[in-house]
Amino acid sequence: RDGHTVTLVGNGQEAIDALKSLTVDLVLMDVQMPELDGLAATRQIREGEMGTGVHLMIVAITANALDGDREKCIEAGMDDYLTKPLRLAELRRVLRGKSSVN
Repeated sequence: RDGHTVTLVGNGQEAIDALKSLTVDLVLMDVQMPELDGLAATRQIREGEMGTGVHLMIVAITANALDGDREKCIEAGMDDYLTKPLRLAELRRVLRGKSSVN
């Protein structure tokens, strides 16, 4: 509806593999996925960025809203954190590049 192109993958490893051949502006990374969770996938993406000058915006999406969950996502290298169910206004804020992380 807002004119974005979306690519879906089923797990963290598929996300890493897709990023090898796709150019994207933003990754909405589910924290809990089979095979390779979003935290581990983000860490691998960040390791691959080292020394390249590249920084892909990665935003956590999770149903967990417990104390410490946000911090775990940020420590893994994510740039922002959204909880499910997603609210359109929050998603649009992230898509405009306005992080809530200080």
